[in-house]
Amino acid sequence: MQLPYFIAKRYFISKKSQRAINIISMISVAGVLIGTAALVIVLSVFNGFEDLIVKLYNSFDTDIRIEPKSGKTIAENALPWKAFSNDAYISKAIPVIEENALVKYNDKQFIVTLMGVPSAYREMTGMDTMMEDGHLELERGDTDFAVIGAGVAYSLQFNTGNNAQVELYAPRKDAGSLLQAEDAFNRRFITAAGVFSVQQEYDSRYIIVPFRFAREMLEYDTLISHADIQLKSGVSSDDAVRHINEITNNDFIIKNRYQQHESIYRIMKSEKWAVFLILTFILIIATFNIIGTLSMLVIEKKKDIAILYSMGADRKLLQRIFLAEGLFINVMGCAAGMLIGILVCMGQQHFGWIRLSGSGSFVIDAYPVKMQTMDFVYIFLTVFSIGFLAAWYPARKLVTGSLDIGIVRNDE
Repeated sequence: MQLPYFIAKRYFISKKSQRAINIISMISVAGVLIGTAALVIVLSVFNGFEDLIVKLYNSFDTDIRIEPKSGKTIAENALPWKAFSNDAYISKAIPVIEENALVKYNDKQFIVTLMGVPSAYREMTGMDTMMEDGHLELERGDTDFAVIGAGVAYSLQFNTGNNAQVELYAPRKDAGSLLQAEDAFNRRFITAAGVFSVQQEYDSRYIIVPFRFAREMLEYDTLISHADIQLKSGVSSDDAVRHINEITNNDFIIKNRYQQHESIYRIMKSEKWAVFLILTFILIIATFNIIGTLSMLVIEKKKDIAILYSMGADRKLLQRIFLAEGLFINVMGCAAGMLIGILVCMGQQHFGWIRLSGSGSFVIDAYPVKMQTMDFVYIFLTVFSIGFLAAWYPARKLVTGSLDIGIVRNDE
């Protein structure tokens, strides 16, 4: 072990003549420990919520979406469906129709987005795991079924029992006047097979119906709203976006899962790192205890400094001793904080210690937690950098000042 670290270790574990120095040292370690543990726990909770939202969106959205650059529809034959079916990146590709409609049940009515999808949609998403009532079934022979969002069902006070039907209205494209409802709207009845619950944005908006039903009712004879694509296993979504842009000649907007909800993910990332900066600022304040600890230690060890200096130790060696002392405090607090943070996160994962208030209305009962390796790297680098700066100033200035005073006195 190098001499500065050996001496610094002895100073760290030895009992000080002034008990206050030991107390302040422990407070310094505790401050770094608490700040580090808070960073680990809070960032892991943010990761947990992000992972939860991604899973919820992934249960509804497909890997890639192809949208029109202008307007809200695409000519179905404008897309290279044959190329999609034989592509090395693409597993499945389906057309999708989305349009606003009015749904009516008994005396209740509600504006919804009617989403028409082929039967392959079920295999491309995780919607079958998000059914709150009934089951995910859109077609049975020539019979069509609908799956209703939980928010829509609540607004309609809908009950899926006894093959209950809802009434749908959509404007006719060639309607001359909206005054006569029979002439202005297409009207269809459809049986609801179940109710899904993904998250509020979808639950309070969508009714999913078969593609053929939506095409007929909405009069989208040759048009679609967008195309959804499922990628083959192991294919990078970024590579797939570039590849699909090439085979479609950049005529459309191609979005991966992140880009389909870019604003939400960006806000979540911004919130996470804003909290990181706030906790880092608190950690900086807590780390000032290291300056106080080293200042008092330098004062107590003036005789040791003078003896080492007279034995040939230069200023840099003496500065490294007290710098190492500060780093011992910092690293010990950081390591203990990370360990406590990991234990708390693991306990939350397995036991759900901290519950969400009103958890009965959420898809989870307790705060979600997910630890990520890069977060620990960022935390360690941040804590170490703050600790190094906090230890560097007193190690450099106070040791130099102590030597200068001692030299002047010796000269006198």
